[in-house]
Amino acid sequence: MQTEVFIAYVFTVLALMSTPGPSHLLMLSNSASNGFRRSMATAAGDLSANMLQMLAAGLGLSTLIMAAPKAFIVIKFAGVLYLVWLGIQILRKSFDPRRENNLAPRTSLKRLYMQGFITSATNPKAVVFFAALFPQFITNTSAFWPQFIALSAAYIFIDGAFLSFYGFAASRLRRFTASNASKWVDRLGGIGILIAALLLGLKSMPKT
Repeated sequence: MQTEVFIAYVFTVLALMSTPGPSHLLMLSNSASNGFRRSMATAAGDLSANMLQMLAAGLGLSTLIMAAPKAFIVIKFAGVLYLVWLGIQILRKSFDPRRENNLAPRTSLKRLYMQGFITSATNPKAVVFFAALFPQFITNTSAFWPQFIALSAAYIFIDGAFLSFYGFAASRLRRFTASNASKWVDRLGGIGILIAALLLGLKSMPKT
């Protein structure tokens, strides 16, 4: 892969991530509530799902998804419903009176991981996205899989950096502001996830 092509790919991914998505909002909330180190389980879950989606794209499963449009719509709405449920849960957690004195139980690492994994995995359009993005930067003059692995690794690294930034920022905000500042991060994150679910739901509506 030529260096200039790889640099163009990196700048493209950076531009695509300039607006925080549901996974980033979830990272904000979980870091504010559970601390930066524990919230990395959420990032690990998100990135694990991304790797599986990339692999699916590389194996051509995106074609299979597009060949079954009804199943594709069902999966998309399942993802929307999960985001709605998650946003409501985060909002409910922000109103827990035990948060005032930091008495609320911390979320288990397994649950933090699964939240990140499911939030990313229930977006089947990600497979199509990767299947559409990668060919723009893969040449037919070199072996496919080495190029594909390089692009995938770069995406995981960049996304991991963004997730870490959001998580670290949320943990710093909690430490250097009022002790209950995390509840406002939760409320903003929960509302943001609900808005994202609404927008995704509207985009997923079949066109007439």
